[in-house]
Amino acid sequence: MHNFLWLALNPIALKIGDLDIRWYGVIITGAIFIALWLSLKEAKLVRIDQDHIYNILLYALPVALVCARIYYVVFQWSYYQQNPGQIIAIWHGGIAIYGGLIGALLVVIWYTKKNKIPLMLFLDVLSPTVLMAQGIGRWGNFMNQEAFGKITTLHFLNSLHLPHFIISQMYINGYYRVPTFLYESVWDLLGFIILISTRHIKKLYLRGEITLGYLSWYSFGRFFIEGMRTDSLMLGSIRISQLLSAIIFFVSIVLIIIRRHKKEPLYLSGV
Repeated sequence: MHNFLWLALNPIALKIGDLDIRWYGVIITGAIFIALWLSLKEAKLVRIDQDHIYNILLYALPVALVCARIYYVVFQWSYYQQNPGQIIAIWHGGIAIYGGLIGALLVVIWYTKKNKIPLMLFLDVLSPTVLMAQGIGRWGNFMNQEAFGKITTLHFLNSLHLPHFIISQMYINGYYRVPTFLYESVWDLLGFIILISTRHIKKLYLRGEITLGYLSWYSFGRFFIEGMRTDSLMLGSIRISQLLSAIIFFVSIVLIIIRRHKKEPLYLSGV
């Protein structure tokens, strides 16, 4: 049984000639389609033209991917400066979710201003599904044996009552690792469930509060989970994602308070 736990899952889902289709891509693509479906339903409810959801996906997705890569490269510049040919080699791994979120946000700001759509309402439609996609996407990291924590013991993993396939995948380079990917996935999906379960309660959310709820929920969990990881992007001795998470959390809380005093429209009032 112990040997069985050492057998890692194959990160490649399918081979077509020389082309490898990896589980990471399959999982992320699946998460995007689920997010699209949920966002389309919600857009209709708040009277936003569903075509805008399709458009933002087409515009934001490539920008988010590029920005996620740029973010990663910037904070690993000591390596890429010596290996410039690897900068575009995204298939070797190396993207950062915060970079992707920043890129996508800039596109949404531009698009909503151009099309005269209330920015915060549009973000409220998208935010819970983004959180859901992030939670599902962590299973892509699981397949690649990424985003793990410090060295631990088989006894510890068994004490979490994890399925054998998760324990086996956490055996990396000769050591068992803390499954931080799982912690973040559960945290994200729990936040998603809370947001979609409460956003249709009358008079509960003002416009923008679902987005700010997403940001504060995600950043709070990410701050602590990032502290457990061993592959953090660093700026000196500071974990970049921890610093950014702390800033996002406190800014989100302040904005919720400010917007409550300004008496913003209710979310369910729509456009």
